[in-house]
Amino acid sequence: MIYLQLFISFFKIGLFGFGGGLAILSLIQMEVESHGWMTPQEFVDIVAVSQVTPGPIGINCATYVGYTVGGIWGSVLSTFAIVLPSLIIMLSICKAYFWFTKRFKGNPYFEQTLRMLRFTVIGLIASAALMLIKPTTFIDPVSWIIFGAVCFFTVLPQVYKNKVTEILSHPILLILLAGLAGLVVYQS
Repeated sequence: MIYLQLFISFFKIGLFGFGGGLAILSLIQMEVESHGWMTPQEFVDIVAVSQVTPGPIGINCATYVGYTVGGIWGSVLSTFAIVLPSLIIMLSICKAYFWFTKRFKGNPYFEQTLRMLRFTVIGLIASAALMLIKPTTFIDPVSWIIFGAVCFFTVLPQVYKNKVTEILSHPILLILLAGLAGLVVYQS
């Protein structure tokens, strides 16, 4: 029964989660907490581990939650379930795109729709960030300063586009620097 719950939950997340890994964190958290699979603190730990492991964060979270709840087969099933809707949708879109290439090329309605979806993705990412801001994760002003610095350097290339801001806003560099700052501050 747990395998069916895992499959349905992560299939729904894969089907309705638009905008990438960070945008679907709130959906994953809602499913995990509604089934009582883990505590909010355990979920925050999963997000942290998923950020530093190679691969998309949504798939990493699904794999880890599946493993925690259902062992190896739970992780395989959760990972498969979260990518299955995207696989089906992308194969369908690719087939339709190649069939109607001339129809979609340069279509202003299609391009405007994609531009408008950016705002939805921003809202989903902000929702995920707000759900992760809890007293257990932000324990003192230093953690807020680290969070603010990462946010600042993430947005910086949108304001000033040059090589230096591109380097400073690289996700791997930001993760390493935030981890190093946390290690130095909280090592005592």
